[in-house]
Amino acid sequence: MRPSSRQPGFSQSAPTARATRELVASQGETQSLMSDGMASILILVGTESGNAQMVADALKPVLETAGHAVDITDKAATPADLKSHDVLLVVCATHGSGDIPSNILPLAETLEREKPDLSDRRYGMIALGDMTYQDTFCGGGKKVDKVLELCGAKRIGDRLEVDASSQPLPDEEALAWVEGWKALV
Repeated sequence: MRPSSRQPGFSQSAPTARATRELVASQGETQSLMSDGMASILILVGTESGNAQMVADALKPVLETAGHAVDITDKAATPADLKSHDVLLVVCATHGSGDIPSNILPLAETLEREKPDLSDRRYGMIALGDMTYQDTFCGGGKKVDKVLELCGAKRIGDRLEVDASSQPLPDEEALAWVEGWKALV
């Protein structure tokens, strides 16, 4: 008998979505049986000054309200850390000369060096930068985006590039962007 959303135990809130997917998978069914469209999303924060963290914190309740299970981390260091969720949403600042923030640089370097197969992963990208530095604008996010693409991950929607010189509150622009993005997840 196939699980359905009408059976006991399949009426859930966002925090139990992953547990349901694991139950469905353990019973030999595919995740496509889940008709509610919930995903387990990891928001990976690359930050130096806290702006990317502010954006991530603003996006989490929006995605949870849409029915997704959401975790935030600024400490993912291995490809295995990315495999524990269905979807990755990267919120990445830029510092220095278009550099990736130091907290996620080890992950980006590992991905670039080892090129693990991430073809079963989907992701979104929010890059923060300052257009007064045109040559390196959103460089951190663009570099992480490229590394994920090289590993076979599939980006969902367009990359959002937030310009700190014209948008002092990056969470406002990200909140508008995520409204369209969450429908694609």
